[in-house]
Formats: sequence, structure tokens, C-alpha cells
Amino acid sequence: MTAAQTLDLRYADEESDVIRCFELMRQLRPHLASEREFVDRWHRQREAGYRLIVLWQDHVPVALAGFRVQENLVHGVHLYVDDLVTDETARGSGFGHVLMVRLKEEGRALGLEKLILDTPLTNVLGHRFYYREGLLARALRFYGTLSSNQAETA
Repeated sequence: MTAAQTLDLRYADEESDVIRCFELMRQLRPHLASEREFVDRWHRQREAGYRLIVLWQDHVPVALAGFRVQENLVHGVHLYVDDLVTDETARGSGFGHVLMVRLKEEGRALGLEKLILDTPLTNVLGHRFYYREGLLARALRFYGTLSSNQAETA
């Protein structure tokens, strides 16, 4: 990053900002068919507390995280990270670390003790990143589709 480039970490609370994040989110979620589908899902998930925080470099989204507060009997109330991606051209830049620091701050500010996320077993580079960020693999998630026409997604 040059001195002239600026970084801005902020929530994407406006639909126009969410639309600008579509191509970046598709790097993580290639099954998203269109901007409209992404925005519609964002609206629905936002109703359940989902937030999208974005690291912008010169007004271009270069990394983002989608998260929410959840509660279950296993972990109690915790910060769940649904989505975490850095643009493939900017990986290794430290942008993912910036997001993780902010997510941990968000969780602590809410009085939470755990940050939890899922990642595919095939995401070996992601696993290395999460270990460096102090996260440990403590479970496997098993799932199955409930209908024959349901597309399988990670």
C-alpha cells in the first residue's frame, strides 16, 4: 500500500455499499447468482442481527466480514462469523488480520467470550490464518441436504 492509498473500516449499512461488495463476496460464496440475490439475503439476514463490516481501500472493498450474535446451548451467547474474505489479489496484506481484530473488539464490547466460525476442511490456507489469529479447531460440522434439488454449498 502506498502512502496515497487510504483504508476505511466501516459497516455496509446502505444497500449501495452492499451492492459494491457483491464481487468480493462472490469470491467466498460463488453460488450467489446475482447482486439482487445477495442484497435480498443481506436484508433478510440483517433482520436476524447480521452485520457486514468492510475494509475499503481507496473506496474499493478489499476485505469484509459478515457476523451476528447468536446463542445456543453449546456455546451460550457468542459472536458468529458467517463470512470472512479478503480479495484474492490482496491476500497476505494483513487485511484479514485487521478484520479479525475488529471482530474480537466487537465481541468483547458486547460482553461475549467466544468468536466462532466455520470453514471448509479444504480451506487449508484459511486454517493457517485462523490458527495465527488464535482460533482453534474444536469440532467438525456435519450436514446433509433435505431435498434432492437443493444445491450443496459450503
